[in-house]
Amino acid sequence: MGVATLVVLLFVAQLVNVQVIKGPALAEEAREVRLRSSTTLAHRGDITDADGVVLATSVDRYTIGADRTAIQSFTPGTRTLPDGTPLEDGGAAGVAKLLAPVLGESAPDLAARLNGEGYVVLAKEVTPDVQREIAELRLSAYIRADATSERTYPAGTVAGNLVGYVDSEQTGMGGIEAAYDDALAGTAGSRECEAGRGGELIPTGHCETVPAVPGQNVRLTVERDVQWKAQDAVDRAVGETGADFGIAVVQDTRTGAILALADSGTVNPNDRTTAAVARPSRAVSNIFDPGSTGKVVTMAAALEGGFAEAGTQFEVPYSYTTPNGQTFSDSHEHELQRLTLAGVLAESSNTGTVQVGERIPKQVRYDYLHKFGFGQPTGLGLPGESAGILHPADEWDGRTEYAVLFGQSVSVNAVQAASVFSTVANGGLRSAPRLVAGTTAPDGTFTPAPVEEPRRVVSQETADTVLRMMESVVEEGTGSAAAVPGYRIAGKTGTAEAAGADGQLSGIMASFIGVAPADDPRYTVGVFLKNPRTSIYGGVVAAPVFSEIMGFALENENVGPSTEPYVPLPTTW
Repeated sequence: MGVATLVVLLFVAQLVNVQVIKGPALAEEAREVRLRSSTTLAHRGDITDADGVVLATSVDRYTIGADRTAIQSFTPGTRTLPDGTPLEDGGAAGVAKLLAPVLGESAPDLAARLNGEGYVVLAKEVTPDVQREIAELRLSAYIRADATSERTYPAGTVAGNLVGYVDSEQTGMGGIEAAYDDALAGTAGSRECEAGRGGELIPTGHCETVPAVPGQNVRLTVERDVQWKAQDAVDRAVGETGADFGIAVVQDTRTGAILALADSGTVNPNDRTTAAVARPSRAVSNIFDPGSTGKVVTMAAALEGGFAEAGTQFEVPYSYTTPNGQTFSDSHEHELQRLTLAGVLAESSNTGTVQVGERIPKQVRYDYLHKFGFGQPTGLGLPGESAGILHPADEWDGRTEYAVLFGQSVSVNAVQAASVFSTVANGGLRSAPRLVAGTTAPDGTFTPAPVEEPRRVVSQETADTVLRMMESVVEEGTGSAAAVPGYRIAGKTGTAEAAGADGQLSGIMASFIGVAPADDPRYTVGVFLKNPRTSIYGGVVAAPVFSEIMGFALENENVGPSTEPYVPLPTTW
């Protein structure tokens, strides 16, 4: 009885120790063993065009993995093969026979991969249909399906230079994907539940779930069809002219919204086999001297400051020397011309523009270049953007102070250059360029993107006069190839020589920028071709491309033909 009593006391003492003293700690340890934690990925938001056409979206995919250590203890039980025969093999061979038909592999090859220890990935980017088939095999104790996401770009190359791409972690790495990564990504969720040894959830066990918050959709101002047309047109222009590359910009003159931002040879974000997919859009990253398109700023400054009027008369020689000894020439030799201010712009005369600019103080020349957006970011927020080059007036040398008058010694990107014309077409009010219309929350609430208040650069009267002067360029001057039947067009040709470090010519940017309809402006289109081989003149190689893109944009947006007749300004005297 003494021995029995001692044994009972020992048992009681151990029970007290286990259940009372160590009870809470052991229960917590057991609970931790039973807990299974997992992360629920948030659905990445879509990127759409202005009409809701999807340019980038995410689809559910799964990564299939196996616990090889646990698989070695697998027993077939009452399981059967797809043909109905009983499964007799255990371990890796048995699991392989069940799983191989679903994964599309041979059972022996899969069994070889399942032998061993530790975790191994069997398949990536598995579709939900296949994942459901795997779940029906009841192998959750051995085979794991982790939810992932695959980013796809249904529009292919259309706007490929804008939407960007994501890396393997679904993080934005270029374009809108990177610029709006925080909004698109959403917030991942989590799940922590008690499960048995085989991985099955314990019905009455603890289970805590934090749902994932989907990302927001980002709606662009881009019109897919206009973007496609712009890309197609510059691609063909590059092929026909032998240019290094081409850029096209289509902008709503009233709002600053970008309808198209096209690069030639745009990559397909679905193909990430080359580094080209990470290249920023040339429309914001590449800078160049605007050339004669920059003369529009000089004309606006001259009119706004009262330094000249549209009919002010100039004697324009082929070559002209300034008081400080700098000599400038026109693109073609000619006799002395008697041109008005409107005629100087229509004929794109460098020497005439220098004579006009001599009347404008240096600081005023700089001020207007800055007001029109040169030397500062566009506000689009695209990765890789360059703000261009505009040195302060007090740093200009004797040649630069005149070269800036006709678009040399100052560098811009394509969006900056086009925005000058949008400002003129908008009655002198500059609306900052914008590429994003807004974001849509998971509950469907649309939040418009912030829009800056338009800033007045020149008066309505000055803008109207410059617009009429730009019409003369198309009707009577160097831009006749930019005409669009039925519409009044106002624009300017450009040919800029880019100097290298040794002072020698390193390249040509031929361009044409214009607005339409000139009697009620709606859109600005800029076309830029780098080093065209067939001709260096924007009026020859870029103006026809402008005509094609502008004609399509006007038709696509249902803009009616011009109703007011063209009234010419005197260009000669």
